[in-house]
Amino acid sequence: MQRSPISLLTASRLTFHYPPQTYFCAAVKMPSRVLFSSLRRSALNCLCPGVGGMILLTLHEDFISVSVFWINDFSFSFQINTNGFVATKEPESELTYLGKMPPKFGMIAALQGDLHTSDGVGKVFFREDSSPDILRRAAEHINRAFPEDDEINPTHAVVVTWVDVTTHGLESRGDSGIKKRNTFQLVIASLETTSYAIVLYPRDGIKFSSMLVGDTNVIMHAGFSKGLVRGFFSSIKGPYYRTTTDDEQSVRALAEETNSGLRGVWVYEIGTSPFFSNAPPQEDVDAYEESSAARRPLYPDRPVVAYPPYLQEQTEVHPVQFQPQNPEVVEVDDPIINVDVFSYNLGSCANNRNKCSKFGECRDYANGYCCHCISGFYGNGIQCVAEGKPQRVNGKVHGRVFVGRSPSPVEFANIDLHSYIVANEGRAYVAISDLPETVGPSLEPLVSISGVIGWAFALEHPGFKNGFSIIGGEFTRQAEVTFMPGNEKLNIRQEFKGIDEHDHLIVSTNLEGRVAEVPLGSTIKLDPYSEIYQYNNNLITSSSTRDYVVTLQDGSRETRRYQWRETISFNGCYHSETLRDMKPTQMLSVDHIFAIYDPAQRLIRFALTSKIGDINGQPEQNPCLTGRHGCDTNAVCKVGEGATFTCQCAAGFSGDGRACYDNDECREDPQRCGPNAICNNQPGTFRCECEEGYQFGSDQRTCIKVDRPVDHCEAGTHTCSPHAQCSYAGGSSYVCTCLQGFTGDGRSCQDIDECQQSRCHSDAVCYNTEGSFTCQCRPGYSGDGFQCLPGRPKTRCEVHRENVLGVSGPRGPQPPIGAYIPTCDNNGQYEPMQCHGSTGHCWCVDQNGQEISGTRTGPGSRPMCIDHNTGLPPVGPRPRPDVDALTPGTHLLFAQSGRIEHVPLGGYDMKKNDAKPVLHLPEKVIIGVAYDCVEKMVYWTEITSPSISKANIEGGEPTSVISSGLESPEGIAIDHLGRTMFWTDSAKDHIEVASLDGSNRRVLINTDLVNPRAIIADPSNGNLYWADWNRKAPKIETSYMDGSNRRVLVRDNLGLPNGLTYDPHSSQLCWADAGTQKMECMDPGRGSRSTVLERIQYPFGMTAFGKNIYYTDWRRDAVIAVDRYASRESDEFQPQKRTRLYGIATAYAQCPAGQNYCSGNNGGCSHLCLATPNGRSCKCPDNAAQVGCVEREY
Repeated sequence: MQRSPISLLTASRLTFHYPPQTYFCAAVKMPSRVLFSSLRRSALNCLCPGVGGMILLTLHEDFISVSVFWINDFSFSFQINTNGFVATKEPESELTYLGKMPPKFGMIAALQGDLHTSDGVGKVFFREDSSPDILRRAAEHINRAFPEDDEINPTHAVVVTWVDVTTHGLESRGDSGIKKRNTFQLVIASLETTSYAIVLYPRDGIKFSSMLVGDTNVIMHAGFSKGLVRGFFSSIKGPYYRTTTDDEQSVRALAEETNSGLRGVWVYEIGTSPFFSNAPPQEDVDAYEESSAARRPLYPDRPVVAYPPYLQEQTEVHPVQFQPQNPEVVEVDDPIINVDVFSYNLGSCANNRNKCSKFGECRDYANGYCCHCISGFYGNGIQCVAEGKPQRVNGKVHGRVFVGRSPSPVEFANIDLHSYIVANEGRAYVAISDLPETVGPSLEPLVSISGVIGWAFALEHPGFKNGFSIIGGEFTRQAEVTFMPGNEKLNIRQEFKGIDEHDHLIVSTNLEGRVAEVPLGSTIKLDPYSEIYQYNNNLITSSSTRDYVVTLQDGSRETRRYQWRETISFNGCYHSETLRDMKPTQMLSVDHIFAIYDPAQRLIRFALTSKIGDINGQPEQNPCLTGRHGCDTNAVCKVGEGATFTCQCAAGFSGDGRACYDNDECREDPQRCGPNAICNNQPGTFRCECEEGYQFGSDQRTCIKVDRPVDHCEAGTHTCSPHAQCSYAGGSSYVCTCLQGFTGDGRSCQDIDECQQSRCHSDAVCYNTEGSFTCQCRPGYSGDGFQCLPGRPKTRCEVHRENVLGVSGPRGPQPPIGAYIPTCDNNGQYEPMQCHGSTGHCWCVDQNGQEISGTRTGPGSRPMCIDHNTGLPPVGPRPRPDVDALTPGTHLLFAQSGRIEHVPLGGYDMKKNDAKPVLHLPEKVIIGVAYDCVEKMVYWTEITSPSISKANIEGGEPTSVISSGLESPEGIAIDHLGRTMFWTDSAKDHIEVASLDGSNRRVLINTDLVNPRAIIADPSNGNLYWADWNRKAPKIETSYMDGSNRRVLVRDNLGLPNGLTYDPHSSQLCWADAGTQKMECMDPGRGSRSTVLERIQYPFGMTAFGKNIYYTDWRRDAVIAVDRYASRESDEFQPQKRTRLYGIATAYAQCPAGQNYCSGNNGGCSHLCLATPNGRSCKCPDNAAQVGCVEREY
């Protein structure tokens, strides 16, 4: 055994204290027997004498031993194991403890499992550190976790880091086949009488939480175990404290929760010598539960921070190799894992420059590096935004709030928060949508829900900084509001998650507790207020008392009050001057406050102006500080002498400061993103995206080719027969299997002639088709072709005719004089035109023989009647269609949150290499897409600023069609014949129609709708179809295009019918259901329903073209093609931008054939012409009184 001295550890009594119940003292080497004690504090005895000695490094196969020798031959050893734990003695074979916890030996498990570092990637490092900076940071963690104790100042620390460790098996592999890896740290900090364990997990989470041990899946383990305790007669297992459970979520929660006030950081006191004296062994451990509970760290729900890379001067743990006499320092560089012991950034810019913003620069310091924003930008260097540029904040709000004395909470989840900040005025506008009126008014006084946004982007007095300038956009804000005098308490937690790809700050808000009630219809007045913020290393605090006036509906007024306390925690860079020079106190002044709840729109709005400055106040004569400067909203106001100032356009804009215009950086320098990258211009900036087949490298800037196994089935590069199914078999291999109705080896498939197998009835004719066959009874027989009987049942028309004709006489049938005798065709169906033989009148009938209103003509004139009898198809297996070649130029249009893309179609195949964006709308969230084949216009709905817009796909700027009176427009459909559009609004719960220019708006359906989304028009037949994904009662409905004849088509066996499409050629209405995970079709006229595909994932939009249905999927981030006749997926396209895909539509090179009664001259209508199956309705817009309109029906 090779040993080498490292340094001195002076903890005289190294004992372990296990909260909340268990404690143990280290084994001590003595001439007599060894005693362990882990019972009541008052009754514990630890044989740990003296101070002195040194740490020794010992190398065995899978562990390192850090030993402390005392002057009387007593020793205690740490065994640092690559399996993610530290042991109190050399462990036996890993088979004795993997999946068999607790172990027989003492263990501190940071994240224990069957881990290894033998692949050369994973490593284990440790070092002993007594530097003042590290000990100070250790003290901060400990004192934060135990605020009621006297201040703790450790004298030594041992740091162990497991870096990129993985498992031996495949359990840690991701979908890409790349092994997942975990990184975590354990710090043991000691002073003369006490030791503490500090365990740290990375902010990007635990990558895997289980592994196979033998044939059993075992959850990873974190916690503390004393091991075997020696009693009077035998040894028993000592106390065991586990911080995780057998649920994988509890392991993942280690990086997401805390017991110390900082996310991913866990602090435990593991030994305190005064607690151990004269303890008899094997005493009942439950007896000291109450006293041990006092050692639990407080603040279990304190805010979140995260920790980047590693400290210097550490020794690497290598399994099965010789340890040199003088171990050298090992540098760790990993740009992906963001873990650190106590420091924000340690290392150098040489290996960490990519962690800074593209508008930031990296600077080296004596103890590490920091990021700083370049001139013209502000932030913490990791996240930088342009000075003067307006800022947007988006996020979701969740809540469980009791109002007044109500015993039941008001719950809401995933509702939207949107904010717009005019940065050069310090003015913030915030809106929270879909708030129930039972809670909305009572939240009006809480303008400080948005106050933190005001603080982050407040106007800065010279020498002072707003929140974003100091800490950037990643921080956690917690606030407690106490309403007086009722003592109602509300907790507010807001997680600010940084700037997204659209330069929007993302926030998640959670409200929990009780608020004082404000009756609906009351108004709130809030006076200007000031708030003092106190700044520390990584914590900002403030508190205040605020008054507000409630004016009730009867005119009476009440002055109320609440107390406000908040903490903001963040992860700062301590090396730079930014935090060192940070003023310990600053005052936030807030005025021009506005708060109102709109019950009609279920929307609460806040507005406020915020300024940050000296706590003693400062004069505000300069227009830059009053907001009365007249600079462009994309300009920064620069304070001059006295009342002088200048306006300067923000970075990315040009102009004189009074008027600023966006610079198109991509046009100025098309190659600025480098090879294999795409440059997308955005207001004030640009964004680089890698081309398909490439991804960003470790520097997050260079696009490198993706080298991974090829799924030839998905890529369409397989050699299977067109009549075979390709099945991916892992790696780059696949299997070809002939489809039903074909035979062969999969690469060559021949049609089976089922007619040679006598599959039909003897009185039926068999017709062989490619991959299938049909059976049809011979003339004079009826049946399904598999069973045929002589004759056939009489049709409705034939029965009708016989009833009129009555009993036949000697000269044949003798009908009553002057009676109408129906005419039947060769199949026994009603002829579409019927005439009265006596009067000469003729009229049109439907397939049931009912007269169609408005079609009767006088003698000598005959109407033009549409044949409704398409004939029944042959019964039997569904045949494969004989498809004609498609017109060149047809393609698919689909929406992502900030763009519309297209994929050309070659036949039915997606030409994926030619796919590209059609339109960039980075500020928008586009939901529905529809196409007008006449004017070659794409129409879309978007919900950020609810509107409907259009653009010509052959070039041109987007044009707003409707921008008012919308709340959440989603599905949209175009009647290219009648020149109208239809859309659903899921917030207003109605369906509306308008002319294509946005005029003549009319609500068609506004009852019995809950969540309408997809909508489809069938102009040729005058029908409208839509889906309502109401989770309690989902349904698919139809009506005529004028809103009449509304009825439910499908209500059974539905879950979340998101997508809807109609194929006029086959008369099939198809839908995709994200709840049942099925794609189904039906004939709306006959009610027949069939399943096309099962086990789809999360479909959203869909469209039909020929034999294929194309749908977008939220989980796969892809457009998927489905051959509905073969009932299988045939292709998939994943856009380069991997985000959710929404609506999809087919853009035809030529309009489909067809006409309706509104096709010419607007059907003779003055305003809206809406087709029906048998005619049309002339309808008026909802403002008919203003436009002088008369409604008629034809």
